[in-house]
Amino acid sequence: MKIMVCAPVNRFHNLQDQAMSTPTSPFLTIMTERGFIHQCSDLEGLDKKAKAGELVAYVGYDCTAPSLHIGHLLSIMMLHWLQATGAGKPIALMGGGTTRVGDPSGKDETRQLRTVEEIDANKDAIKGVFAKFLKFGSNKTDAVMVDNAEWLAPLNYIEFLRDVGRHFSVNRMLTMDSAKMRLEREQELSFIEFNYMLLQAYDYVELARRIGCNLQMGGSDQWGNIVTGIDLGRRMGVTHQLFALTCPLLTTASGAKMGKTASGAIWLNETQLSAYDYWQFWRNTEDADVERFLKLFTLLPLDEVKRLATLSGADINEAKKILATEATTLVHGRDKAQAAEETARKTFEQGTLAVDLPTVVVAKSELEAGVGALTAFVKAGLVASNSEARRQVQGGGLKVNDAVVTNDKATITYDDVTTDGIIKLSLGKKRHVLLKPV
Repeated sequence: MKIMVCAPVNRFHNLQDQAMSTPTSPFLTIMTERGFIHQCSDLEGLDKKAKAGELVAYVGYDCTAPSLHIGHLLSIMMLHWLQATGAGKPIALMGGGTTRVGDPSGKDETRQLRTVEEIDANKDAIKGVFAKFLKFGSNKTDAVMVDNAEWLAPLNYIEFLRDVGRHFSVNRMLTMDSAKMRLEREQELSFIEFNYMLLQAYDYVELARRIGCNLQMGGSDQWGNIVTGIDLGRRMGVTHQLFALTCPLLTTASGAKMGKTASGAIWLNETQLSAYDYWQFWRNTEDADVERFLKLFTLLPLDEVKRLATLSGADINEAKKILATEATTLVHGRDKAQAAEETARKTFEQGTLAVDLPTVVVAKSELEAGVGALTAFVKAGLVASNSEARRQVQGGGLKVNDAVVTNDKATITYDDVTTDGIIKLSLGKKRHVLLKPV
């Protein structure tokens, strides 16, 4: 049987295709004015539901790491605004089940499969970030958190193929971007990954049945999976209308992937990335991205955003500091955001050593024996590998106590400890970590 996308979904594939008057709901007004919307299945229908406070919306988050990163932040902000504007109830869906399979969307190669124990540990580690953006509870618009392992883990494979799999056409699945990209590049697409879109579509059906969910949101790379879930719901007897809403996959003005740096992802959990380094990421925003990021990643009123966007020359740096502090406040709290700003001010404007820079503890005995400089920079998290550190040495990018490392065989010893009791490691002019012997 060939899968046929229901009419409201097939008609609209991006926002530009849809003629719509100015949104009447606060939710879609904010989504539009701040630049969150990339695709929607039925803007006018969604607007009516939002205005009536009747949306029950979810975003799924797989548990592939012990922290989410800022690539997830856009959809978290969408859930936040949905609740803040009274449009309805947010659902944070933990992918305890789908993570066991691996989402091929946007991936060039098969994800490494994780054990159930690793997935559960990751799930527990990433839960905390949602409480900073959403209010959880038992009221109508209070957020809830659910885990799709609850319904996916007990599935009987034969029954699932009969009840769900029969609604999917392999021909159509092969045209999905997640599969087509792999095939065009002659890269392996495992059978287990191929089933991911079935599981994600089934999630939508289960949430519609259990909680009355009527909206799935996500990044634009999830569009095919989301509208497949809408069609599956229709085929499996969901009687209320289901909606799809996606946000753009962001790149910086220079074309770089948002949230990726030379040293890795920009994590939301402080155990993976310090509040100071998180603040520094936003402070280093390109000039052309300041207004867009202020709209998407802060709660500042739009008139203030517009004022900051008019700044130019040296004044644009003040706008970047405000962006950094406001974005960091959402994830780490106002106190840590202001402390990070003060640390940066001392380090870069006063030229003094701020002792509250990110600190890595190292055994005194290890320093007395001598630690390879490359190893020390990897240990400090300033570079991802010895080979990357070696390349930085060749370009003069690494410093120990503000002295350039010129030899990749150099060692750091206890003699390098300053009178402040630390060793300062620097990558370029803006990234610093202190080694503290104990």
